[in-house]
Amino acid sequence: MPQRIDANGETVRFTFEGRDVEARAGETIAAALIASGETTTRASVVSGAPRGPFCMMGVCFECLVEIDGVPNRQACMIVAEPGMTVNRQTADEVAA
Repeated sequence: MPQRIDANGETVRFTFEGRDVEARAGETIAAALIASGETTTRASVVSGAPRGPFCMMGVCFECLVEIDGVPNRQACMIVAEPGMTVNRQTADEVAA
Protein backbone atom coordinates (compact mmCIF):
# COMPACT_ATOMS: atom_id res chain seq x y z
CA MET A 1 0.00 0.00 0.00
CA PRO A 2 1.33 3.49 -0.80
CA GLN A 3 2.55 5.45 2.19
CA ARG A 4 2.97 9.13 2.86
CA ILE A 5 6.43 10.63 2.60
CA ASP A 6 5.85 12.65 5.76
CA ALA A 7 3.84 10.82 8.39
CA ASN A 8 3.84 13.87 10.66
CA GLY A 9 1.87 17.06 10.44
CA GLU A 10 -1.59 18.39 11.11
CA THR A 11 -4.42 16.07 10.13
CA VAL A 12 -7.97 16.62 8.96
CA ARG A 13 -10.80 14.10 8.82
CA PHE A 14 -13.46 13.65 6.19
CA THR A 15 -15.97 10.92 5.43
CA PHE A 16 -15.78 8.62 2.40
CA GLU A 17 -18.69 6.25 1.87
CA GLY A 18 -19.60 6.56 5.55
CA ARG A 19 -16.15 5.88 7.02
CA ASP A 20 -13.68 8.35 8.48
CA VAL A 21 -10.57 9.06 6.42
CA GLU A 22 -7.57 10.95 7.75
CA ALA A 23 -5.69 13.38 5.50
CA ARG A 24 -2.66 15.56 6.09
CA ALA A 25 -3.27 19.30 5.93
CA GLY A 26 -2.97 20.36 2.28
CA GLU A 27 -3.40 16.83 0.93
CA THR A 28 -5.90 16.14 -1.84
CA ILE A 29 -8.87 13.85 -1.35
CA ALA A 30 -7.38 11.40 -3.87
CA ALA A 31 -4.03 11.25 -2.06
CA ALA A 32 -5.74 10.66 1.28
CA LEU A 33 -7.94 7.92 -0.18
CA ILE A 34 -4.97 6.14 -1.74
CA ALA A 35 -3.00 6.38 1.52
CA SER A 36 -5.98 4.85 3.35
CA GLY A 37 -6.07 1.90 0.94
CA GLU A 38 -9.07 3.05 -1.10
CA THR A 39 -8.50 2.89 -4.85
CA THR A 40 -12.01 3.01 -6.36
CA THR A 41 -13.86 6.33 -6.61
CA ARG A 42 -16.41 5.54 -9.32
CA ALA A 43 -17.63 2.97 -11.84
CA SER A 44 -17.14 3.28 -15.60
CA VAL A 45 -20.29 4.54 -17.31
CA VAL A 46 -19.59 2.16 -20.20
CA SER A 47 -18.68 -1.14 -18.55
CA GLY A 48 -19.28 -0.61 -14.84
CA ALA A 49 -15.61 -1.42 -14.16
CA PRO A 50 -14.08 0.22 -11.09
CA ARG A 51 -12.15 3.43 -11.72
CA GLY A 52 -9.94 5.52 -9.48
CA PRO A 53 -7.22 8.17 -9.31
CA PHE A 54 -4.69 7.77 -12.12
CA CYS A 55 -2.90 10.91 -13.29
CA MET A 56 -3.19 12.89 -10.02
CA MET A 57 -3.05 16.18 -11.96
CA GLY A 58 -6.59 16.77 -13.21
CA VAL A 59 -6.24 15.46 -16.75
CA CYS A 60 -7.83 11.99 -16.86
CA PHE A 61 -11.05 12.54 -14.85
CA GLU A 62 -10.86 8.98 -13.47
CA CYS A 63 -11.13 10.22 -9.87
CA LEU A 64 -14.58 11.83 -10.08
CA VAL A 65 -16.45 11.81 -6.77
CA GLU A 66 -19.43 13.46 -5.15
CA ILE A 67 -18.40 16.01 -2.50
CA ASP A 68 -21.01 17.36 -0.10
CA GLY A 69 -23.75 16.38 -2.55
CA VAL A 70 -22.09 17.94 -5.62
CA PRO A 71 -21.17 15.37 -8.32
CA ASN A 72 -18.37 15.42 -10.92
CA ARG A 73 -15.63 16.74 -8.62
CA GLN A 74 -12.03 15.70 -9.25
CA ALA A 75 -10.63 14.17 -6.07
CA CYS A 76 -7.05 14.77 -7.22
CA MET A 77 -7.59 18.52 -7.50
CA ILE A 78 -9.49 19.24 -4.29
CA VAL A 79 -7.77 19.60 -0.93
CA ALA A 80 -9.39 17.62 1.86
CA GLU A 81 -11.17 19.74 4.44
CA PRO A 82 -12.53 18.79 7.85
CA GLY A 83 -16.06 17.44 7.77
CA MET A 84 -16.34 16.91 4.01
CA THR A 85 -18.68 14.13 2.94
CA VAL A 86 -17.27 12.30 -0.08
CA ASN A 87 -19.02 9.49 -1.93
CA ARG A 88 -18.32 7.37 -4.97
CA GLN A 89 -19.51 8.80 -8.26
CA THR A 90 -22.45 6.97 -9.82
CA ALA A 91 -23.05 6.58 -13.56
CA ASP A 92 -26.17 8.76 -13.54
CA GLU A 93 -24.22 11.62 -11.90
CA VAL A 94 -21.53 11.57 -14.59
CA ALA A 95 -24.15 12.15 -17.27
CA ALA A 96 -25.76 15.00 -15.32
